[in-house]
Amino acid sequence: MFSGGDYQEVGRWVANFVTAHAKRARLEAEAVIDTEGAREGKSYGVRLRLGRRLCPAAPEPPLDLDYAEVAARRGNLAWCAELAARVASLARGCAQADQGSRHPA
Repeated sequence: MFSGGDYQEVGRWVANFVTAHAKRARLEAEAVIDTEGAREGKSYGVRLRLGRRLCPAAPEPPLDLDYAEVAARRGNLAWCAELAARVASLARGCAQADQGSRHPA
């Protein structure tokens, strides 16, 4: 039903999907999708922004989503559920790290 699409259309879907599922775990989370350079037309690099913080933070690599895989599988509910869980886990981990940096032990 939602499978296929060109790189930009699928990229918009990725941004909306990631934002929606990140916000379920942490309301202030926003998706940051890298589509430039070597990624253009091939993949999406996904990070979350909470305030000024990006997760995963450099030098860790972003969550990497292959364009062809997303285009083919975004209509698959099981695949979407797995991706939603990965995004929510990333948002929770980022929020915990953020809280830890504000409240030293």
